[in-house]
Amino acid sequence: MAIRRASPCVYDTRYHLVWAPKYRKWVLQGAIRQRVRELFWEIAGHHGFEIEELEVDKDHVHLFLSFPPKYSIGAVVGLLKAVSAKEIGRVSGGPEAAVGRRVLGRWVFCSDGGTK
Repeated sequence: MAIRRASPCVYDTRYHLVWAPKYRKWVLQGAIRQRVRELFWEIAGHHGFEIEELEVDKDHVHLFLSFPPKYSIGAVVGLLKAVSAKEIGRVSGGPEAAVGRRVLGRWVFCSDGGTK
C-alpha cells in the first residue's frame, strides 16, 4: 500500500483486523467461506477500502486493509460485519438463517501499526 491522497489530506492508514465467529464455531466453510470473501471485496470496492490481504479460515477471518480517514475503524468494522451477516443469513434461508448471526462474532482484534 502506498500513501494515498484525498481532499484535503494525505494518508496511509493500515489496519489488521481479526474476527472469529460466535463461540468460535467452524461455520466459515464451503459456500459461506467463499461468500464472505466475495462480500468483503465488494464492500471494500464500494467504499474505497484497499484490501492488501484477506484470509478466511474455518474459525476466523484475517483482514489487512487501508481506508480513507473519513471512516472510523468502528464504522469499517460495523459495515463489514453488518453487511456480511445480513447477506449470509439471507442466502442460507430456512432454519439455517441463524448462521448469518454467527458469521462474525461481537469482538474484533484491531492493530494499527502498519505491520502484518
